[in-house]
Amino acid sequence: MASLGFSVGSGNSCLLPRAAVSDHSIPNSGRDGFNPLKKGGTSRKRLTSTNVASPPLPAIAAPHLPPSKESGDRRSHVAWTSVRQERWEGELNVQGQIPLWLKGTYLRNGPGLWHIEDYNFRHLFDGYAMLAKLHFENGRLIAGHRQIESDAYKAAMKSKKLRYREFSEVPKPDNFLSYIGELANLFSGASLTDNANTGVVHLGDGRVLCLTETQKGSIVIDPDTLDTIGKFEYTDSLGGLIHSAHPIVTESEFLTLLPDLINPGYLAVRMEPGTNERKVIGRVDCRQGPTPGWVHSFPMTEHYIIVPEMPLRYCAGNLLRAEPTPLYKFKWHPESKAYMHAMCKASGKIVASVEVPLFVTFHFINAYEEKDEDGRVTALIADCCEHNADTTILDKLRIQNLRSYTGEEDVLPDARVGRFRIPFDGSAYGELDAALDPNEHGKGMDMCSINPAFLGKKYRYAYACGAERPCNFPNTLTKIDLVEKKAKNWYEEGAVPSEPFFVARPGATEEDDGVVISMISEKNGGGYALVLDGITFEEIARAKYPYGLPYGLHGCWVPKK
Repeated sequence: MASLGFSVGSGNSCLLPRAAVSDHSIPNSGRDGFNPLKKGGTSRKRLTSTNVASPPLPAIAAPHLPPSKESGDRRSHVAWTSVRQERWEGELNVQGQIPLWLKGTYLRNGPGLWHIEDYNFRHLFDGYAMLAKLHFENGRLIAGHRQIESDAYKAAMKSKKLRYREFSEVPKPDNFLSYIGELANLFSGASLTDNANTGVVHLGDGRVLCLTETQKGSIVIDPDTLDTIGKFEYTDSLGGLIHSAHPIVTESEFLTLLPDLINPGYLAVRMEPGTNERKVIGRVDCRQGPTPGWVHSFPMTEHYIIVPEMPLRYCAGNLLRAEPTPLYKFKWHPESKAYMHAMCKASGKIVASVEVPLFVTFHFINAYEEKDEDGRVTALIADCCEHNADTTILDKLRIQNLRSYTGEEDVLPDARVGRFRIPFDGSAYGELDAALDPNEHGKGMDMCSINPAFLGKKYRYAYACGAERPCNFPNTLTKIDLVEKKAKNWYEEGAVPSEPFFVARPGATEEDDGVVISMISEKNGGGYALVLDGITFEEIARAKYPYGLPYGLHGCWVPKK
């Protein structure tokens, strides 16, 4: 068994590396770097914190994964390179200060292995899931990662070949009869992957689920050990093969959408803590198109579920193809138009259904209710990371495109904070505009989070990944102020940051009083955990990993019991 360890010294002995933060709201604010330990810069309350000088915990290593011959592996960024081993855990040396109040575990899910033997996967979304953790307690930080043991992953490791259909990958049949059998398995769902590589959620009953687009890809994990516990089996009879990869989860409920590919539409369903049974809230029938629009995520307000009908629609023909199209499992239907539907959470009735300008989004940020002076709801506002109705973003995420980037061309498609307005006055049309000038965040926008206390409510701040051009992928962390319509941006040359995740300070009264956590992949093959002050958006701590980790997608916070 290979062993891996590293020394942990005093956090007081190191100065933080310099990183750039820009504030577009301050004229001539420097991009020439700053000292992350410098006091001041704001008159608002700073975080209570401590320096770290603790004896190390032992590192836990696991056997290395099978060696790869990934195309471009020698020169590609560690963000797009398969993780070097299946499992690791150890304490990190913290440089800077972690708030004493920060107690719990940040979990991040995402693809971590893009090859089987010498075969390289095509797309970012194909990779076998790797769960990473950052456990914060008493100013110390314990990190770890582990592959999620889905059936798809275990079968690939055992047979040394692809056994299930991934986002762009299809198992190669041995002969014609096996091809016919594979098609039959597709229609039954048996050949669809359970590779839960997209998100991770903490249910109100304490269970932690890793998720992807397929319903069978719902897997229960242990947030402390990262062990795979087993499949999350839904006990209802709703059926279906797919669901939104991003359910909305609170302490009291789990809401998601189930696309109906036969009779185009969506079921909105609710699951209570302590159960595995989803119950139907209501149904939305698609206004147009041969199939439902892709619904990777959706927003809600205090009283309404918003169901987006995007013209990027599921495509049965593309599902059957052995080789992917540029839009993979989808097809662009601009003639079918785009719609936003508002459903009452209590009754399941559709209270508004409006046509909106064409749009493409993976991720909604938040939504809230607009009211008149008498408290009556007049409209719903829904914000998303919107790609200017440009579907090419999907093909930009091919692994080879990401690995072969030289840093010279500006190939990341533009994006913005798209703000929908869904009127309640019976109008047939809604609105879609930019919530702020996209230049504030470099015309890059994705991988968002908010203070969860403001879910479904009027809010001011959002955290996301933006762009420092030229680039081929979002490469900054950005704090969006939707009132002042300004952005603050963190940037470090060559770094690829993952989703910025906001954790509120206990007892906080201001929306941005807390910290923002991200995991960073470096161009030199390294990586580190990063903690930013939620108010100033200045760096307060970082902790270097023994080796860089692949790019990850979405995370959740599990507070200390």
